Amino acid sequence: MHKSKKIKNIGVVVIGRNEGERLKVCMRSLPLAQAHIVYVDSGSTDGSVEYVEALGIDVISLDMSMPFSAARARNDGYRYLLSAYQEIEFIQFVDGDCEVDERWIDTARSYLLAHSKIVAVCGRRRERYPQKTIYNQLCDIEWDTPVGTAQATGGDFMCRAEALEQVNGFSPQVIAGEEPELCFRWRKKGWLIERLDAEMTLHDAAMFSVGQWWKRCERAGHAYAQGFYMHGNSEERYYRKELVRIIAWCLLPFFALTLAIVISPWALGLFGLLPVKVMQIFFNGRGSLGGRSAFFYAISLVFGKFAEGFGVSTFFMKKIRGHRLHIIEYKK
Repeated sequence: MHKSKKIKNIGVVVIGRNEGERLKVCMRSLPLAQAHIVYVDSGSTDGSVEYVEALGIDVISLDMSMPFSAARARNDGYRYLLSAYQEIEFIQFVDGDCEVDERWIDTARSYLLAHSKIVAVCGRRRERYPQKTIYNQLCDIEWDTPVGTAQATGGDFMCRAEALEQVNGFSPQVIAGEEPELCFRWRKKGWLIERLDAEMTLHDAAMFSVGQWWKRCERAGHAYAQGFYMHGNSEERYYRKELVRIIAWCLLPFFALTLAIVISPWALGLFGLLPVKVMQIFFNGRGSLGGRSAFFYAISLVFGKFAEGFGVSTFFMKKIRGHRLHIIEYKK
């Protein structure tokens, strides 16, 4: 690890695993002279650690004998920064496959300084290559959330260091959806989260196959299930609606087939609810997204429920059997 004097009260935590060229782009986008930066590596074999060390940036390599996760990596990163550099007031989290906009860190820091009730801010994350595959484009649509008060951030955001300490950081057992879970605990303490109308990061999803898309949806389902398992009985009923919606859509084919066998073949008409839902989403979104994008977005939302359902069932089966939870990776 390396220490050097910096002039700002900002710490940056970058996490990565075999990001290759994407990590190099990420590091080049950071304000090396204006922030304390640490890179937390999760078992890379592509020379990532050596590259970052050559830049003179602090590096933490996770102990891979223990299950690793983004939550664990981020915790190790921010705790190292706060112990090494007492002047840090704000922490910027960045995924290693993202390029940070040159204006973002100053914009986020200024906003937090001016708004004492805001605990964390995020901006517009965009896909670097949305035109390459429909799967990348679906990610770009997903990132485009409304500006203003938000329920949660994504993987890239800036927050108050004191607020991280207040809730003891990320929950290390959460292997997907760790940011919304953190924000849930912040909101319970009265903090607010804000999405700014500002460019933040360029993300490289690098999704080229339906298998990767399925894995990503599966991970989302796992996140809903684990979030509900942890906080479903809260006043907010965390992720209860999402979980009920997934289960309902996944059970539709079963009910249709059962009713067709027991009562009447006409019950197979229930399968018609799937294309009806696709068309409803398509017509609602074609004005803002365009015809082709709206169509694939609608298909993704509807049929992605089955992948999410698989993630839900996987989580609960592991809990029942007492198995350890491991991260679900969609990148190759």
